[in-house]
Amino acid sequence: MIKSMTGFGAYSFKSQHKTFTVEIKSINAKQFDFSTKLPIECRDKENEIRKLINFLLERGKIDCSITIAYDNESDVNYAIDSTLVKKIFHDLKQISKELSIHTDDAQILSIAMKVPDVMVSSQPDTIEEDWSILQNVIKEACRLTNESRQKEGKILETEFELHITGILTLLKEVEPFESERIQSVKSRLMKSFHEYSDQMANFDTNRFEQELIFYLEKLDFTEEKVRLAQHCQYFIETMRENNSNGKKLAFICQEIGREINTLGSKSLDANIQKRVVQMKDELEKIKEQLANIL
Repeated sequence: MIKSMTGFGAYSFKSQHKTFTVEIKSINAKQFDFSTKLPIECRDKENEIRKLINFLLERGKIDCSITIAYDNESDVNYAIDSTLVKKIFHDLKQISKELSIHTDDAQILSIAMKVPDVMVSSQPDTIEEDWSILQNVIKEACRLTNESRQKEGKILETEFELHITGILTLLKEVEPFESERIQSVKSRLMKSFHEYSDQMANFDTNRFEQELIFYLEKLDFTEEKVRLAQHCQYFIETMRENNSNGKKLAFICQEIGREINTLGSKSLDANIQKRVVQMKDELEKIKEQLANIL
């Protein structure tokens, strides 16, 4: 079972007069890349939240948003920083005079009240009493994110199987051209040999035949074909394991690519090389999606 790094999960829970909401968005990344938006009450818990989500989601670029909504506005008390408002008001009024801008006091006060930190919440700075509740909400949001990742992973699994099957099918298509390839190489070498031996009276034919056999053995790619088929089967087996193994699958792809390249370099046949190019195309499509696998 493979799991994508792309997913989304959101969960809300109401406790007494508060509603806790956690939204998580995840996309692919080589490591755990975490960013979060927290209410002021949760700032002291940012490191613990990070560790919890890292444990549950493992890897990827994770954006987490946490909000705490109160049922009644009266439950949220605010205080105005009058000293800050007065300072901003007088500074703005002085600037208006210097620039000869005619602005009445009501407009200046309105601007001053919109400056950040003028309105200060009187809510507690920590969430200690509700920390266990928030933890459970985060866990549930992560569970939903993982469900989303698994659904995406099933789609990718089907695509991978299709491309691996394509490589194995092309590998079978190589077989009819193998005997023709060897015979073609033999004929070409023998023709060159006869042309050259007519000019060399002391030519060692036995040595030439030995070198010819050695050369043809080097062109044999039976082992590469066997290994390529085994790597493809290992890819499917790894993909169906209980744990998602994105990095392991990437390593297997490297081995598949190595065998395909060797097959192409040894082929010396246009029909086989055509299939090799098609195999590389199938493998490239797998690699493009592997970057998104957990």
